[in-house]
Amino acid sequence: MRLLNSLVASAMLIAAPALAQQTPTGPVVPNTTGTSTLAVATVRLDNGWRASKVIGSAVYNDQNQKVGSVDDLILTPSDKVVVAVISVGGFLGIGSKLVVVPFDKLHFGTDNKVTMAGATKESLNAMPGFTYGS
Repeated sequence: MRLLNSLVASAMLIAAPALAQQTPTGPVVPNTTGTSTLAVATVRLDNGWRASKVIGSAVYNDQNQKVGSVDDLILTPSDKVVVAVISVGGFLGIGSKLVVVPFDKLHFGTDNKVTMAGATKESLNAMPGFTYGS
C-alpha cells in the first residue's frame, strides 16, 4: 500500500501541468572533498493535488451531500491516474462498499472539496463492488 501511495504521489507530481523550478535558494553544502558544492533547488507546484490529500477525502455530490470517500487511486503502467476507488456507506470504514469511478468524474474545487456531479449513495451502492487483486 505504501508503494502504491508513493507511486500515486510521484505520478501526480510528474503529471502536474505547472511544475516550476526556481533558482537555487536552499543551503549550499560542500561535498566531502570540498572541491565542489551542491545547491538545493526550491521546487513549487502551482497546480495539482497531493495523493495523500486526495485519499481519505470526502466526496460530495452537487447537492452538497456526502456520498462517500476516496479510498485509493489506481494508475496505469504509464503513470496516469485513471480510476478512483470510492468507499460508500458503512461507518468508519466498517461495512462500507468499494466501487470504482473514472478519475475524471471527480472535480477538485479551489476550496479543497472533492465533488462528483449526479452521484448519490444509492447510485454508488448500485455499482459493482471492487476488490483488490493480489
